[in-house]
Amino acid sequence: MLVKIYPENPNPREIQKIVDILRNGGVIIYPTDTVYGIGCDINQPKAVSRVAQIRGINLQKANFSFICHDLSHMSDFTKHVSNDAFRLMKHNLPGPFTFILEANSNVPKIFKSKKKTVGIRVPNNPIILEIVKELGNPIMSSSIHDEDDIIEYTTDPELIHEKYSNLVDIVIDGGYGDNEASTIVDCSTEEFEILREGKGILS
Repeated sequence: MLVKIYPENPNPREIQKIVDILRNGGVIIYPTDTVYGIGCDINQPKAVSRVAQIRGINLQKANFSFICHDLSHMSDFTKHVSNDAFRLMKHNLPGPFTFILEANSNVPKIFKSKKKTVGIRVPNNPIILEIVKELGNPIMSSSIHDEDDIIEYTTDPELIHEKYSNLVDIVIDGGYGDNEASTIVDCSTEEFEILREGKGILS
């Protein structure tokens, strides 16, 4: 199913439809402020396994990130964040960044790697933020890749729907996506480190 939602004014009825799908263990494809993502409610282990299978990723080795709707929501799933890290995030979120932080006990075990960290995103996209806010839980996130290594990411939601319609429960058409992923910043230690240069430039 392909559903058109306008970022300027997300339709509450459509948002609720997607939230219901997530609560029932569904998998969705959605727009962010970078590339299109595939994900599910973090509290639905079967759906998490399904996303890993669709992406061809070993769940034990995967580095999935969470989409939260704001900084306070983020703090529900992370251990103590230093003042410097908090200032950095407050200055740059919502935005095209993934921040790696220490995970706390609220993070489902299925996501905890040996490093005990979690990647957190607060994208600057009203559609996915509204969905997460209405759901009340973070959405697990993984990027939609293109088989063409030169393109790297598929940007057209109709083409994404053609490819994934039999694998996921719903594809959200929020307009064309970007072709550049988020910048990943490791804030799990005192020394911040940029692990991947992406769309975001830290300020």
